[in-house]
Order: sequence, then structure tokens, then C-alpha cells
Amino acid sequence: MIRHRVAVRTQRVSIRTGLRWKLSAAIALVGALVAIALSLVVHNAARVSMLDSARDLADERIQIAQRNYEVSGRLNFPNIKVDDSNLPPALREKVREGRRATFVSDRSNNVPDIWAAVPVKDGHVLSLHTGFTDRSTDILNDLDQALVIGSIAVVLGGSALGVLIGGQMSRRLRKAAAAANQVARGESDVRVRDAIGGVVRDETDDLASAVDAMADTLQERLEAERRVTADIAHELRTPVTGLLTAAELLPPGRPTELVLDRAQAMRTLVEDVLEVARLDGASERAELQDIVLGEFVTRRVAAKDPGIEVRVVHESMVTTDPRRLERVLLNLLTNAARHGKPPIQVTVEGRVIRVRDHGPGFPEDLLAEGPSRFRTGSADRAGHGHGLGLTIAAGQARVLGARLTFRNVRPAGAPEHIPAEGAVAVLWLPEHAPTNTGSYPMMP
Repeated sequence: MIRHRVAVRTQRVSIRTGLRWKLSAAIALVGALVAIALSLVVHNAARVSMLDSARDLADERIQIAQRNYEVSGRLNFPNIKVDDSNLPPALREKVREGRRATFVSDRSNNVPDIWAAVPVKDGHVLSLHTGFTDRSTDILNDLDQALVIGSIAVVLGGSALGVLIGGQMSRRLRKAAAAANQVARGESDVRVRDAIGGVVRDETDDLASAVDAMADTLQERLEAERRVTADIAHELRTPVTGLLTAAELLPPGRPTELVLDRAQAMRTLVEDVLEVARLDGASERAELQDIVLGEFVTRRVAAKDPGIEVRVVHESMVTTDPRRLERVLLNLLTNAARHGKPPIQVTVEGRVIRVRDHGPGFPEDLLAEGPSRFRTGSADRAGHGHGLGLTIAAGQARVLGARLTFRNVRPAGAPEHIPAEGAVAVLWLPEHAPTNTGSYPMMP
């Protein structure tokens, strides 16, 4: 329970972002880091250079003041003091050693002070104390402002470049994904490399080529399996027909009925396998006719089972293949009668046909993945048939350009663990019939 809650919480907070935004964010972050580092380096280099110039200027002034003092014995240079008590200790120590020196100290407001000191012949110490000039401060402020503006421009430019490059890569990947989905839906003539186009060759082209190669290999294997299945079913057709004919010549009795029943079941299986193989080959074409859908369904259901209720909500004229439509309808009715419970209800509303039973409902794997051959469902819906009925119905619906969906009926607001009150198969006939080339209209 705890693991489930954690997984659900993680799933809720997950955020899906596109490649262009990830690339843009990465370039912007790198650009910001580089801009900050360069700005700090440039700022410190400029500050050090200005302080060095100020110290050199102070050193020149103190030398001039020293020469004047030693010649005239008077202080005739501005800001020069003798034995200044505020002289920094480090600078005072240098002067005691008999050396001329300069020193930089910082005030509380981070404004530097420039000190220069020199010992004279009479034992006194001349010192010069100046501050960082306003002009130098203005130059540093202007430099900092320019660095900030430049950094912002670099970040914005990098983000725009990331969006541009990422957008191009994202478009190519989306085209590749759309083409791969078309291949997954059975459109074997689609190639991912042709779909993405472009003259630039990158890893996307390698991915597209790999997907195309994989699709070709899978298509060849599926075609080989389809041919083997069709050949086996075709070869079984003759002996099964002979077996059924021979069984009909047996004397009447219970054993004869059992043999005839099993032979007929085998013949039905062989015919269904052949039909599935033809549908998998995607070579089937619909023979179109105009029919009145409600009247057509009513007649076919009455011929199948007069006890099934048919309700025509809205009549409509459709262009479709009556033989294939009848095959889909009868397979849905057979499935409802075999695995569901009465009453079975058929509803025709415009171009939509619904077949409902009141049994335990479709198995969850069928609802999630669709019909699968030789899978008869859960234990409640198992034990009869070979699992090909709904597979054939779905295949024939594809030939008609229709859409076949499956769902279970539950009370309004009932949780998933509440048993279903029936199964509903819905056939959505297209507004426009398939073309003579076998292409299908787009479903809304």
C-alpha cells in the first residue's frame, strides 16, 4: 500500500518537458555560469589594475614630497603628513625597516584607502593618505553595469539559440515518432527516414534508419508467419473436407454425431485461420454498396436469432461492404451469445451499431490491448471457441474503414472491483467509405 501511494504521488508530480526547453535551459545555465565567472574575473582584474595605478601615483607623490622635505625642511605637497598616528601597522612596520612602501586598506563601505609612506633623514616618517577617486568608482560601476547587461544578453541569446536548435531537433523527433506510430498501426509503406526529411545528418537519421530496418525485418517475419499460417490452413482444407464428407457417410448414432461435430469445428477453425491470414496481409478490399443500415441489421439479426432485440434509434443510408458488415455483426452476436448472458440487445443509431449482452463483461486484457487470436478471455468467458471471432471482426472492421471498440457496463460511479453488468461492442462506420485503393478515411 505504501509503495502504491509513493508511486501514485511520484506520477502526479512528474512533469513532461520538451527537448527544446531542456536544451534551452541547459544552454542558458551554462551561459549564465560562464558570464558570471567572466564578469568576476574582469571586475577583479579592473579593480586590481586601478589600485595598482593609484598606488604607483601615491608612490610618485611621496617621493616628490620626500625630496622637497629633505631640501627645504617643509611640507609643501598636499595631503602629506609627518608621523601620522593613523598609519596602518603593516605599513609602519615596513617603514621601520627603512623601506618606502604603499598599502591598500578597505573601509567599512568597501571603498579602498591608498597609503604611501617613506622614512626621511631626520628620523621622521612622511605619509600620504588618499581614497579611491570618484572617477575610478564610476568606471568600476559602469563596468559592472556593462558586465550585467552583457551577461543577461548572453543568457537570453543562449536561450533563444537553445529554443531554435531544440525546436528543430524536437520537430524531427516528433515526425519520427509519428511515422513510427504509423508503422505500428500497420502502414508498412511509411518510412521514418523519409518522414523526418531535411538535409542535415545527425543522430536522428541514425535512429530513423534503425527503426526503418527494424520495421522491415518485423514486416518480413510477420509476412513469413502469415504465409506459413495460410499455407498450413490451406493444406488442411482438403483433408478436413474429406474427413467431414466421410463422417457424413457413417451410420446414424451418437459416435457419428460426435465425429461430425468435431470435424465441423475443425473445418470452421481452418476457415477462420485462412480469413485471419488474409486480413493480416492487408490486401483485402471492400466491395461497396449503398444499404439502409437499420433495415439491414434488423434482417440479419432476425435470421441469426429472432429472440434478439433490435432497436433502430435513427435510420441512415451508408456505403459499405454488406458481406463484411454481416460478418462483423454475426461474430459480435456469436461472442455475446457464447460468453455473455441474455438478453442480447442490438441498437442502431445513425452509423453506429451497438451489441450488448448482460454477462460478466469483457476481460481486462481485451479492453486494454484489443482482440488477440486464440485468446478466449478470462475463466468466466472461456471454454468455448478459439478466440478468433473478435479478431476477425476487428480485421473486417479495418477493411471497412470502421472502428470497433469494447467496454464493460457498470453502475454509475461504481468502482472497478464491482462486477460488470454486461459487455458492449460498438461498431463506428465511417462517414466516407474506403477508397478502391484500400486507404481509409481519418476517424474523428
